[in-house]
Amino acid sequence: MKNNIVLALTKGRILKESLPLLANAGVEPAEPIDTTRKLLLETNHEDIKLAILRGVDVPTYVKYGVADLGIVGKDILLEYGSDGFYEAVDLGIACCRLVTAGIPNMVPDVGTLRVATKFVNITRDYFGRKGRQIDIVKLYGALELAPLMDLSDVIVDLVDTGNTLRANGLIPFEEILEISSRLIVNKTSIRQKTPFLLPFIDSLEKSV
Repeated sequence: MKNNIVLALTKGRILKESLPLLANAGVEPAEPIDTTRKLLLETNHEDIKLAILRGVDVPTYVKYGVADLGIVGKDILLEYGSDGFYEAVDLGIACCRLVTAGIPNMVPDVGTLRVATKFVNITRDYFGRKGRQIDIVKLYGALELAPLMDLSDVIVDLVDTGNTLRANGLIPFEEILEISSRLIVNKTSIRQKTPFLLPFIDSLEKSV
């Protein structure tokens, strides 16, 4: 049985905010992440490696046991499900809000609402609980353009400072969820590698 531990990290803001937590837990990449093109990195522990992935791919790597652990946003977990792994720790990093937003006074009160988002499942569940019929327009970026170009009535997207919304003449309407990043653990790995994973998880939790 392999005792190596692979930790999948989400690129971007989550990666940047994960590194200090890992350092506090005694784990640091063997080379600077911001200058290397490698996606699988050695660390100062010969039995721990870091895989750098897109957020949507982190749960898949952990689910299939290719990675033992992962750090990913709660929005991704809610959107794609959590089959095959446990949500172990709320790391309290990369915090933001998932909101509905649009042009002030331009949202119809009745009828089918057109909603642009990449969070299809969360959006369908949210408006379903409100009893509002919607038509989802799935987009992967530049969501703020959708209401401006009459592609949608509102958007559902992540917001941090709200500066991008304001710059495009949009305002947030309703908060759906508060989002932070979570540590997830493969269900098989936690059983097979308990002596190696639990101390690491404990150290990471204490560093939060």
